[in-house]
Amino acid sequence: MLNFTVGPVMSDEDVLAISGCSSPYFRTAEFSKIMLENEEMMLHFLNAPKNSRCVFLTTSGTGAMESCVLNVLNETDKILVVNGGSFGQRFADMCKLHSYEYTEIKLSFGQQITAEMLEQHDNKGYTAFLVNMDETSSGVLYDMETISAFCKRNSILLIVDAISAFLSDSIDMERLNAAAIITGSQKALGVHPGIALVALSPEALDRVSKNNEKCMYLSLKEALKNMERGQTPFTPAVSVLLQIHKRLSNIKASGGVEAEKERIAHIAESFRKQISNLPFEFLISDTKNMSNAVTALRPLNTDAGTIIQHMKDDYNIWLCPNGGEIGKTVFRVGHIGNITDADMAELFSAFNDLQKRNII
Repeated sequence: MLNFTVGPVMSDEDVLAISGCSSPYFRTAEFSKIMLENEEMMLHFLNAPKNSRCVFLTTSGTGAMESCVLNVLNETDKILVVNGGSFGQRFADMCKLHSYEYTEIKLSFGQQITAEMLEQHDNKGYTAFLVNMDETSSGVLYDMETISAFCKRNSILLIVDAISAFLSDSIDMERLNAAAIITGSQKALGVHPGIALVALSPEALDRVSKNNEKCMYLSLKEALKNMERGQTPFTPAVSVLLQIHKRLSNIKASGGVEAEKERIAHIAESFRKQISNLPFEFLISDTKNMSNAVTALRPLNTDAGTIIQHMKDDYNIWLCPNGGEIGKTVFRVGHIGNITDADMAELFSAFNDLQKRNII
């Protein structure tokens, strides 16, 4: 199967080779060295401020989102949440569940945030801002420079879900003045699911240290304490952490995070040019508002579910469905993972064949 979803994605062969071996025992100096190198490379790739830290949680990206809500924030915070899709809704649901005071900046599906939207929240006492940098359900890439400027002038703590955006789009933790950046193993990092990564600035670290403990498994206090020696408080997804080390090392040796971002951007641009000849329309009309990680499309002649089913059953190609009420009207094509020119050619051959068969 060719996988054009947004996670899990196709992995490089040397990453896959690790998953074919038994997981080693991890309470060793050798594994600790690997973990500390993982932290060092992640902080470098994110351009994290001096004295920042990175932890590795054995959970999905949602687990890391909730960990930040529980450990970096507290009941005294007044929170702004960008909600323009299913993942923005997830942040809002977490705030509600844990009885935090929050206000949603509600956007229509695929809508970009603007300075005017944010200005109405100036000087209103907000202390934290939660945003999914790439709202993966729609593929919109939020204007992080505008969000950052708003947070800076209001002294608001910025927490960024970059689960799909890391390596796909530009992220500079120091420039954004982000307190926390979240990402996951199975997106553009291109390894198996199971690990979520959280980079924390000194300001976020101070908050974690002062907040009362609210959880055990998702405790950032415990994760940070154990990471000082290159370990985790509980048994981690060992093989995935070894895959992460291989992948980060490969990126470092191949030109760094900027080169990887350009590779993914090239795939996205190439796809968008070629797809324009087929009976689809872009959910987001302005390409500058699109994440490099994924393209959301509206089919003009049939429903999205039919396309996804035929691509899977007839051509062994996975595309990414949308849930809920837009499940029949929108589907997505991912541009992350080990995608080659030959894979792209096979994808478009399948689309063209569907058109000849009058399915699209």
